[in-house]
Amino acid sequence: MMFYKDTLLKQVLKPGRYTGGEFGQVIKDPSKVDCRWVFAFPDTYEIGMSNLGVRILYGALNAEPDIYCERTYAPWVDMEEQLEKHGIPLTSHETGMPLSEFDIVGFTLQYELCYTNVLNMLKLGKIPLASAERGEDDPIVIGGGPCSYNPEPIADFFDVFSIGEGEVALVDFSKLYIKMKKNGTYSRSAFLHEAAKLPGFYVPSLYDVSYNEDGTVKAYTPVYGDVPAKVTKRIVEDFNTAFYPDKPVMPYIECVQDRITLEIMRGCIRGCRFCQAGMIYRPVREKDPALLNEQARRTFENTGYDEISLCSLSTSDYTGLRELTNGLLSWTDDNMISLTLPSLRADSFTDELMQKISSVRTSTLTFAPEAGTQRLRDVINKNLTEEEVLRACRVAFSNGKTAVKLYFMIGHPTETDEDIKGIAELAKTVIKSFYELDDRPKGKPQVTISVACFIPKPFTAFQWEPQDSLEEYRRKQKLLGSCCDDRRIKYNYHDADGSLIEAVLARGDRRLCAVMLEACRRGMRFDAWSEYFDFDKWMRLFSDCGIDPAFYANRRRRDDEIMPWDVIDCGVSKKFLLSEKKKAYEGKTTQSCAEGCAGCGANSLGGVNRWCPLTKK
Repeated sequence: MMFYKDTLLKQVLKPGRYTGGEFGQVIKDPSKVDCRWVFAFPDTYEIGMSNLGVRILYGALNAEPDIYCERTYAPWVDMEEQLEKHGIPLTSHETGMPLSEFDIVGFTLQYELCYTNVLNMLKLGKIPLASAERGEDDPIVIGGGPCSYNPEPIADFFDVFSIGEGEVALVDFSKLYIKMKKNGTYSRSAFLHEAAKLPGFYVPSLYDVSYNEDGTVKAYTPVYGDVPAKVTKRIVEDFNTAFYPDKPVMPYIECVQDRITLEIMRGCIRGCRFCQAGMIYRPVREKDPALLNEQARRTFENTGYDEISLCSLSTSDYTGLRELTNGLLSWTDDNMISLTLPSLRADSFTDELMQKISSVRTSTLTFAPEAGTQRLRDVINKNLTEEEVLRACRVAFSNGKTAVKLYFMIGHPTETDEDIKGIAELAKTVIKSFYELDDRPKGKPQVTISVACFIPKPFTAFQWEPQDSLEEYRRKQKLLGSCCDDRRIKYNYHDADGSLIEAVLARGDRRLCAVMLEACRRGMRFDAWSEYFDFDKWMRLFSDCGIDPAFYANRRRRDDEIMPWDVIDCGVSKKFLLSEKKKAYEGKTTQSCAEGCAGCGANSLGGVNRWCPLTKK
């Protein structure tokens, strides 16, 4: 460890990524705990330290006296080179213990293009990549997070997946491990069998997968009769009881988000048909404003952060927003703390909200129309009109802003060139509305349009839809660029190449595990970073492994087709998603949870949800 600090850190660009010893880290006597975790974030330290989910699980596990959770992050390429050069394994931040010596190694899976980092970290940690090749002394490798709702493309490398919210589930998982170790019944296979019986845990090796002649999935069959045919996600029913990390680990170097992140609600009352998060995080649960205010104050006292960000999928839908912001502003102004409200919907952005965030440094406000025409916004169930977008922009302009950002997506089902052109027309209309205001600020308006490529994701109404071809995406991007002929419009768009790979991994099956293994052998990692993403290398990889990317990304799927993720139950029924797909093609919208229950099925999971009459109050 001394060699690691004194020699290796002098050879890398950002040594603060690897030193550990941060204020707020948890240190326990390893001899006095019964289960040792290392939580592995498959990206750089700066990104991992900004992730609220990691902070929550780190704190929730360490709150248990017999469990010790440490941290590790993907080393940047310069550190990886040094580790391999000197034969040093990847270690934890807190105690410097190699990953291979922990009881449990947990990965959070936030983004499909981080999968190569997962395998690379296992390799650097001296852990056998394939679950089937691990022995009794190897760690249990567990994954969780949004990508675990279709874990099949990396199923061979994980012993188990935590489906849903882990604050309580991972403690239960650890307690089972401790119990079996103490009573002498533990073996790797016996533990995984018992873990599969716990609510919310999917053990891929306990399910056989068969395929039809056309390559589609035929069936998932449990190996044992006492293993559930479908794994239902786990939730925290009363969000007021959810663990909150008010003593977070403080990084030594600047991170992506150096602020207090206050999670005000989980789930979303809207039903955008392309949005996976809006489905998999249902049912909607809110936290009490007074409790949030108390948690924010405690975190400020423990950290000294000068910014609070309210975190949710749709902040302005939080019913206690006025009470919460009033409570926060009663003490944040005196302490010179900025308040930011991301994820605001244009239809609920008001002068009052603008006034409450006016103390924030002059930054660009972002709204997400998602589509350029009303017809297409109805198809995707955005439930947002052009006038509501313009009103929100006028509110921003009237309160001193000269710049707004509009977020769109191209490639939606039924999209036409008129819908593409409508994006530029909407931006021009926003600029026109600036000049129509008597109280507009000095200066010229700037409208930035940021355009992503549609990716059909599991557990959405569009999970059956094909993704546009790369040629079609590029044509649409060029068409939109030709329409943005006003200097006051700044046009940014995402590269379509990465979107294709993301779609393949998002909708793939277990046969892609061979692709991921070969990717690791070829040294691929940091594919979420433009400087290391190599599209041609990915296409050669697919070809060499006998995989057609179009089969996963660009193929329309039958309504009755068994999906690779059908072994998972996120609470939202397939019947509901099919009905939403049908309504999309009819151009019909579905009301939000606040207007009435649409019968998505998430109420079956329970939870304290003030909107749904079928859930507990």
